[in-house]
Amino acid sequence: MTINGSPTASVLSGLDETRPWQEALYRHLHEHPELSHQEHDTASEVAKRLGGFGYEVHQGVGGTGVVGVLPNGDGPTVLLRADMDALPVEEHTGLPYASTVTARNRDGNEVPVMHACGHDVHVTCLLGACALLSQARYAWRGRVVALFQPAEEVGDGARKMVEDRLAEIVGHVDVAFAQHVLPMPASVVGTRPGPALSAADSVQITVYGRGAHGSMPHAAVDPVVLAAMIVVRLQTVIAREVDPTDPAVLTVGSIQAGTTSNVIGDHAVLQLNIRTYNDKTREAILNAVKRIVIAECQASRSPKDPEFLLSDRFPPTQNDPVVTAGVRAAFDAFFGARSQDLPLQSASEDFSDIPNALSVPFTYWGIGGTDPAAYHRAVDAGRVSEDIPVNHSPAFAPVVQPTLDTGTQAMVAAALAWLT
Repeated sequence: MTINGSPTASVLSGLDETRPWQEALYRHLHEHPELSHQEHDTASEVAKRLGGFGYEVHQGVGGTGVVGVLPNGDGPTVLLRADMDALPVEEHTGLPYASTVTARNRDGNEVPVMHACGHDVHVTCLLGACALLSQARYAWRGRVVALFQPAEEVGDGARKMVEDRLAEIVGHVDVAFAQHVLPMPASVVGTRPGPALSAADSVQITVYGRGAHGSMPHAAVDPVVLAAMIVVRLQTVIAREVDPTDPAVLTVGSIQAGTTSNVIGDHAVLQLNIRTYNDKTREAILNAVKRIVIAECQASRSPKDPEFLLSDRFPPTQNDPVVTAGVRAAFDAFFGARSQDLPLQSASEDFSDIPNALSVPFTYWGIGGTDPAAYHRAVDAGRVSEDIPVNHSPAFAPVVQPTLDTGTQAMVAAALAWLT
C-alpha cells in the first residue's frame, strides 16, 4: 500500500503521530546535553526508543554508541547516522529549555555544556525516521541500520565505533547517509557532490630557546621572537604554496611563552588549525609547516629540535557523486524548490570514517535550522554574520519547526531512494 502513489509520502503520513514526541524529546535533549564520551543518558534514551520501534539494539559500541538494526525482507542495507555529543559552551539563547548543565571535561575541569551544534536535532530526526520506517514496513524492502555516534566533536567517536566490532554488527551495507543542521533557512535541504566538508588537523608545536634576564637578551635565544617569525612565515603557506583554486585555511590560534615582562623564557608553544579538502593538499601543508618551523629554529640557533603533536584530526568529507545524485533526485521530488545546492563548508566531521572503514559510498547533506523570516531580514540588511548565530555559538538555537520535520523527512526520503 502507498499513499498518493509515493512510498515516501506513504511512510511520512505517520509524521503527525511522531511529531509531538519528537518535539518533546528534542527539548529534553537540549536541556540535558552531555559531553563527548559521556552520552550515557542520551544513549539509554535512544536504545529504549529503538527497542520500542522493533529494532535489534546494540549498546556501548565504541563506548557510548548505539546501533539499531531493522531487517525487512530482501533488499539493500541503508545506514543512517546521527551524532549525540554536546559542547563545553555556556548557553545564551534565553530558551525556556536552555541548558544549565555543567560537567567535567577530559582534563577534569568543570565546564558548562550546551547542544551548540545541533546534535540534539540530529538524534531526534533520526529517531523519528526510525519510527516511521518501522511503522510502514509495507512500503519498503531491505535493512535499516540506525547508528547513533558519540564524540563527533573531538573527532574520535566514529573511529572508536569502527574499532569496536561495528563491521560485525552491521554486516554488509550498501550506502550510508548523515545530515547536519546549519544556519540556513529552516525547511531547506542542501546537497553537494564531491568535497563537502574540510579535513581538519590541530598541531601543537613547541619550540625551544635559552632563558635569560630581560635586560640581557644577548645571553638568550628568545623563543618569543622565534615564535613570531614562525607565525609570519606560516602566512606564506596558503598564499604562496597552495593553488588559489584549492581552498585551504591555516590558523595560528594560540601562542604561549614566558611568564613576566623581564624574563626571557626557554620555550614557546604554538597551536595551529589546518583545513583542507583533499589528502594531497593536506599532506603538503603539514609538510610545509614542519619545514618552516625547523628552518626558523635553525635560523634562531634554537638549542633543541622543535616538537610536533597532531591531534583532533578529522577526515575530509567527500560525497559520492552517484549516491548524491540519487539523494538529490529524491529530495527534488519531495521538497521541490526547498531542495538546493549546499555551499562548500569549512567545518569538519568524522562521519566519513565509518563508511570509509566499511568501504561504503555515502553522502552528507545539510538542513536549515534558522527562522526563515529572520534569515531573510538579515540577508536584506547585509547582516547575516552579525544576526544569524552559527554552530558552536552560545546563541545557536535551531527553531523546533520546521527543522525537525525537515530533518526527519530528509532521512526517510534518502533511505527510501534505495529501499524502494
